[in-house]
Amino acid sequence: MPFSAPLYRVYERRLYRSLPADRLPSHVGVILDGHRRFARAEGMPDYTASYRTGMAKLRELLSWSAQLRLPAVTAWVLSTDNLRRPQSELDPYFEVLVGLLDDLPRLASTLGCSVRVIGSVDLLPSTLAEAAKRAETDPASDDRRWHFNLALGYGGRDEIVDACRSLVADLADKGTSAHEIPALIDAATLASHLYTADLPDPDLVIRTSGEARLSGFLLWQSAYAECVFVDPYWPAFRRVDFLRALRDFARRERRFGQ
Repeated sequence: MPFSAPLYRVYERRLYRSLPADRLPSHVGVILDGHRRFARAEGMPDYTASYRTGMAKLRELLSWSAQLRLPAVTAWVLSTDNLRRPQSELDPYFEVLVGLLDDLPRLASTLGCSVRVIGSVDLLPSTLAEAAKRAETDPASDDRRWHFNLALGYGGRDEIVDACRSLVADLADKGTSAHEIPALIDAATLASHLYTADLPDPDLVIRTSGEARLSGFLLWQSAYAECVFVDPYWPAFRRVDFLRALRDFARRERRFGQ
């Protein structure tokens, strides 16, 4: 039997208070999955309303994260694979994403977070790419309390390829010969060229919609992340689902591959 609203709120508050502050993740990755299935399950005539609900939910996620003082959050809203979907599905989503991006500076100022867009922005339509650039805060002058990354046009393999190219280009710019370059490439130097090089690797990755895979999300960085796969579609994701994922993480004994 489902909780009544008052009992639900009591349970949620109790769950929030039970979280040990010293065992919360330093970086949470979230895969926002299930917009289209949510729309079909709810009998919506198209996906636009579901996309809007999902981006409103992302705003809520940022508020929850700020309240918990999580140091970093990365949300994956659009993959490079998604870009192969029919244009009739993509155009409404692009419109909703532009609305989110236009609102991010205000939200970031309110919540005290920096904003960075990671991914192959050059693959996006110009209106969306320009909105992404406007949404970012200035890293050189940003002293905000925590960090939010929006993975947009993102693919994990693409990120690693970009990191390799950037590393090799840097070495070449320093006058390193082609013969010397291979010896200077290792895990540490490559990691220093990833999109999130200045942040800790994600401790926890959450995926909604019941799918139990990462699909290349933060492929390098998530090597030792704890994963929580939850059943609700992203637009139906609740604060209690987020708190439960954090509780599960806090209870785990991390082994880091050992």
